[in-house]
Amino acid sequence: MDPLHLKGLNAARRARIGAVLVTDLGDGRDRLVKEGENVAGELGVALTAVFKSGKSGVVEIGGRQYFLNVHLPPARLVVIGAVHISQALAPIARLAGFDLEVIDPRTAFATQERFEGVKLAAEWPEDVLAARPLDRYCALAAITHDPKIDDFPLQAALEAGCIYVGALGSRKTHSKRVERLRANGVADEDIARIASPIGLDIGAASPAEIAVAIMAEVIQAFRRRDPAPVAAVA
Repeated sequence: MDPLHLKGLNAARRARIGAVLVTDLGDGRDRLVKEGENVAGELGVALTAVFKSGKSGVVEIGGRQYFLNVHLPPARLVVIGAVHISQALAPIARLAGFDLEVIDPRTAFATQERFEGVKLAAEWPEDVLAARPLDRYCALAAITHDPKIDDFPLQAALEAGCIYVGALGSRKTHSKRVERLRANGVADEDIARIASPIGLDIGAASPAEIAVAIMAEVIQAFRRRDPAPVAAVA
């Protein structure tokens, strides 16, 4: 690998930006393509596919073979609320390959006894997300039912372009949430991205079933996402 490409790949990793190392198997030449860059023709189509799938592989274009080695940031699921649903979500997210973090300032809920082995922050979301910002490889599920806790991370997730933004609550609860977000300057088209009621409609009732529905909707959003335009990585 060209040392410049290695430097660019490491920079993309630090910035949590997807990148693909494209190697011509005929002459060994390679190039680094970051997610969102414009690549024309069949190669561009192939790159879009691997950015979505996360699977490296060989493609043949114009009689030449290329190996597309894809490097995507680890998908991250941030859950606002240390509740029963979160407890069920933790092992499911781990099995699905997501890094999960639970945030809840209510110390009676956010305890290591209830969330053994889970990355847990018994702090306000504003403080946690300032240190670990959301990005386009993050999904956010707000499930406390408390606007003082949920509203800030929901707006932050919309502003960051998270792959998924979901919120627990009835239609009436969500209607009030929409009013608050509008009053805080959030555009209607952004608010429309919030999945509420949260999770795929599978008739879920128990916390475990709701967790399955949420994880399924997160995975669906991740696999159907569009590669995003990105700033240059130094």
